[in-house]
Amino acid sequence: MKKSEIIKVVIDTNILVSALWSENGNPASIIQLIPHTIKPVLSYEIFAEYVNVLNRPKFDFSSHKKKELLSKLMKYGEFVSPEKSDFPMTDESDRIFYDAAKESGALLITGNDSHFPDENHIMKPAEFLENKMSG
Repeated sequence: MKKSEIIKVVIDTNILVSALWSENGNPASIIQLIPHTIKPVLSYEIFAEYVNVLNRPKFDFSSHKKKELLSKLMKYGEFVSPEKSDFPMTDESDRIFYDAAKESGALLITGNDSHFPDENHIMKPAEFLENKMSG
């Protein structure tokens, strides 16, 4: 990956949760790369999942931080409408992320890589940052 290119990325919800929990972690670093280095790829199902999860009472994130993050994703994101794949998934709720990445040719960044097939375009936050920075 060249440093100057914009990289299409599907961001799993657990990355957003982690980014809001800690402003110093790898997930927050990834969010900070929007829009100059990465372009989020979303579907309407993914965006609905983001809203649903970030608004769960157990997280107690500030309304301002949630709105700021969701607005950033909406403003800079590229929306796709992928066909539903029939690839066997460990967790069926993760299919929307997998399908969006496959359809758009984007990378998929997740903290739960064990939920997804072992494919080169699926990576953890540290792996993404390491690869992006070395490119």
